[in-house]
Amino acid sequence: MKRVIYSVYVDIPSKEHYGESKLKYDTTEKADITVNAFKKHYGQLVNSKRKYGDYLGIEFKLFQYDEQYRTFEHNFKKDFPMFTGYEIINFYKIHLLYQLAKHYDEILYLDFDAVPLTKESFFEHWDLSNGICVYNNNSMVRKDRLVSQSIRSPSAKYFNCQAMLIAKGLGAKNDVINTGIIGARNVDLFKLDFFGGFKDTIDLMTKLRSDTSLYPQNIADMFRYDNETIFSYKKEINQINIQWLDDKWHYFLDNQKFIPEDTKIVHCVCKDFDLVWRRMNA
Repeated sequence: MKRVIYSVYVDIPSKEHYGESKLKYDTTEKADITVNAFKKHYGQLVNSKRKYGDYLGIEFKLFQYDEQYRTFEHNFKKDFPMFTGYEIINFYKIHLLYQLAKHYDEILYLDFDAVPLTKESFFEHWDLSNGICVYNNNSMVRKDRLVSQSIRSPSAKYFNCQAMLIAKGLGAKNDVINTGIIGARNVDLFKLDFFGGFKDTIDLMTKLRSDTSLYPQNIADMFRYDNETIFSYKKEINQINIQWLDDKWHYFLDNQKFIPEDTKIVHCVCKDFDLVWRRMNA
């Protein structure tokens, strides 16, 4: 059984985070927090993942701004000039998932702001033969036609995926998948077929951004080109088995400023990494 753990770090300008979004939640100042926090805590963020891999005896790979990324970015910008740098990086991490699946049986992906706090093996705790492991943000969705939130909000992804499924004549039910932590077997990734018919998928998303026949403008304004929306869409299309990560293995640290003692991996979306290091050293 060949296993690997990997993460991605590419420094992109703050203006490339939200692109043309005019929503009040999507600001350059908000993106600055992420950009600066990653630079400040770069070393510890890398070392925490590498030490976890070393303890488990599993190779850790960090992908950064190199020739491979530059080639991917160039090709994506040529084919999809409307993508932001942030969107390209998040498709790149899925691309890498598939590249690694050619050489490894089981893969654990960690967003750069995801930090292991345990020595327990993810691969031993989660039997990946039962399905792909991801977290869902379903509880954070506002199923309200008057909703107006960030283009990255769970509500935006829920309605976007729903619109795509309805456009294909399928049921509206979907899950808001968070790809900040992904555990998967290569065979399940191939079945998911994330990049299969990718141009058609993007064309559908583009059409829905300007179509107000199903949803009002305030909801259509939240639609972008999001890897998590496509992941959820493909899950439904291809009937993929999913195991939902619990709060221990994907603790979503946002506004609560507290990390429970039994947390295994913390996803620090608030970017308050000092809180994570204090918890790690406690």
